[in-house]
Amino acid sequence: MLFKRVSKSITKIILPLIYKILKFLKGNTRAINFLNEKKINSNNSYNFEKNIHKLLENKKLIGLDIGAQGGFNSDIFFLEKYNQFFEKILVDPLSKSLKNEKEKHIIKKGFWSSEGSRKLYVLGNRPGSSSMFEPDKDSLKIYGFKDKDFHLFDVTKTETVECDTLSACLNNIKINNLDYLKIDTQGAELEILKGIGSYRPLLIKCEVQLFPMYKNIPSWTEIVDLLSKLGYMISDWREIGSHVTRTPVEMDMIFIPNFSSALGKKIIKEREKEFIALMLISGQIKLLNKISKSLNLPHSEFYMKIKDKYFD
Repeated sequence: MLFKRVSKSITKIILPLIYKILKFLKGNTRAINFLNEKKINSNNSYNFEKNIHKLLENKKLIGLDIGAQGGFNSDIFFLEKYNQFFEKILVDPLSKSLKNEKEKHIIKKGFWSSEGSRKLYVLGNRPGSSSMFEPDKDSLKIYGFKDKDFHLFDVTKTETVECDTLSACLNNIKINNLDYLKIDTQGAELEILKGIGSYRPLLIKCEVQLFPMYKNIPSWTEIVDLLSKLGYMISDWREIGSHVTRTPVEMDMIFIPNFSSALGKKIIKEREKEFIALMLISGQIKLLNKISKSLNLPHSEFYMKIKDKYFD
């Protein structure tokens, strides 16, 4: 009886305190989001340029940016100072989106699971949201858009664009290996990955919509399933934009070869130096250390003693 009375008394004291704390936190979500962003990017304080120069010597990482409006790595997944280590291939079917880019390889066509022509829905008021799929305005309130902003998703015109597979396009420009693959194509990610052929990137950054903003796009789980079958695992995911749910509705998912599977081990072991460089560039220090111990990777003096600030 005494225990029950004490328990009830504690509950009466503790629960209101918890509610007050939660209310305070709710009113300070911006501060929490700011601190979370700082945590995610905490390893950016390191500078691995010298280490990567020693690893790669004069070799470049091959980086394919599909949906490259704004240029390579325009969404700043990793620090701009590391762009120097990449031979960049930029892809965007909108003819004007890459007109100011000076890269050697610029592909102005759509990527798909097969060769052919497809309709592109162009959003003139929001060009970065143009898609092979028609926008679904019924979903916009989930993304936090107000009615007055729905016009941003008006289809201002449609274009017929020539499409081909990722593997065919890279073969055409004599690219044998792909190290980094970024896909941001407003719903076409799965179809693009279906055309990957024998290419096996060491790091994949893929935008996925958990709650579709476009009509008839495949479920994001199909992307995860396909890449899992190809020997990949999820190493990170980062929320994109605002929403009105308690879970993200859109995110960037990061995939690396699954070092515990035969397929994943093979991908890493064939290009060890490139894999280490990409893990350092993306700030995955602790995971790199675990993989290094598991696969006995070389050059561990570059990273084994580095503290991963995300976890510590």
